[in-house]
Amino acid sequence: MTDRPLALVTGASRGLGSAVAEHLAAHGYHIVAVARTQGALEELDDRIQAAGGQATLAPMDINDAGAMQHLCRGIHDRWGALPLWVHTAIQTPPLSPATMADEKDFAKAVATNVTALQRLIPYVTPLLSAAGGGQAVFFDDDRPLKFASAYMATKAAQRAIVEAWRAEATTPGATKVHLLTPRPMSTALRARFHPGERREDLAETRTEAARLMDEIGLG
Repeated sequence: MTDRPLALVTGASRGLGSAVAEHLAAHGYHIVAVARTQGALEELDDRIQAAGGQATLAPMDINDAGAMQHLCRGIHDRWGALPLWVHTAIQTPPLSPATMADEKDFAKAVATNVTALQRLIPYVTPLLSAAGGGQAVFFDDDRPLKFASAYMATKAAQRAIVEAWRAEATTPGATKVHLLTPRPMSTALRARFHPGERREDLAETRTEAARLMDEIGLG
């Protein structure tokens, strides 16, 4: 058990998700960190503990419905409620012209970016409600369309899901749903879309994590 407020971060092993997890841990949250890569999660945990924070690692794939159900039940049984959910998990298909997009790559992006998110919202919402509504945080993207049809299509669908939930969550005690747009960051994901871009011109993930969390009162 912990007397710290709980934050579930899905996609916590690298990039913005990792930076957000570290930021929230430094501001008193106990992090439940979800990602597929065990080693990267352990490295995150080392950094959080070195800074005096706390984390629980959940190495699993958000596409695994059974694993996600087990995780949410575990959160309920151990903590009873979840004040904050930050979702950064993303599948990025290889760049290709729309005329040559690979069907399997597109299906993987749909599974992670759309289907898994739509499944997770009903799983997580009861935990947020138990915390008095809680907050759910998602991230938009303004990448250029060229050679990214599969990625941008699934991000558009993800955006529609989040915006619909935000529009519906208007009753007292409803979840506060946030959709934030990071500045261009120096991440492996962006490097795939913009090879050769000057990394020094981009924001650091930790800086953006702090700015974005501060924007919604979590700084």
